[in-house]
Amino acid sequence: MGAGLALPALEARLADERLEVLGGFAVAEGEAGFPAGTRTLLLLGPQEPGFWAHLTAQPEWAEFEKDGNPDPVDRWSRRVIGRIACDLGAKALFPFGGPPYQPFYRWALRTGRVWDSPVRLLVHAGQGLMVSFRGALALKEVVEVPPPVARPCDTCPAPCLTACPVGALTGAGYDLAACHAFLDQPEGAECLSNGCLVRRACPVSQSYARLPEQSAYHMRQFHR
Repeated sequence: MGAGLALPALEARLADERLEVLGGFAVAEGEAGFPAGTRTLLLLGPQEPGFWAHLTAQPEWAEFEKDGNPDPVDRWSRRVIGRIACDLGAKALFPFGGPPYQPFYRWALRTGRVWDSPVRLLVHAGQGLMVSFRGALALKEVVEVPPPVARPCDTCPAPCLTACPVGALTGAGYDLAACHAFLDQPEGAECLSNGCLVRRACPVSQSYARLPEQSAYHMRQFHR
């Protein structure tokens, strides 16, 4: 790939690794905050169904299970997205590895397909509150990006606002200490095993085929 890069061709390449374009936007020539020459930024995340089964069959996961080699998801992301970026003559950017950290939250809002939810977490048009970013591609070509869509929260009764048993996630923000304290209790096992109740309460999340095993892994990493 290279000159004349089309979004469908890139999406087919990403699908081989169970990744998809979650949104993107045009970057003005010379715009600050991006690698030199960037004209399009695409945000990448898991494509379901199938992402977790694919990832846990990779070398990084085998090393994690055998030797406890940490951060298998991040290491896989660096390898796979880095290779794709190399093939495209692009630059791979990641939401981990800082500080400093890349402004993925701000970039996501710029796509018109991800928004600030009532509980302040990002919510995606297709993944709801389960949205996660594995990386981004800073492309030197002007590439068509997925178009903006209507914000699902605008017509939603917002069950996310009342889903947390201890009120750790509300419209006022996130009480991190209260969340961890709840997860330390027997009552917190449901969140640890199946994922955050607030994220799962989102109607869009409920239509997204993310496996509980993936949520459990991330909850364990969060609550170490």
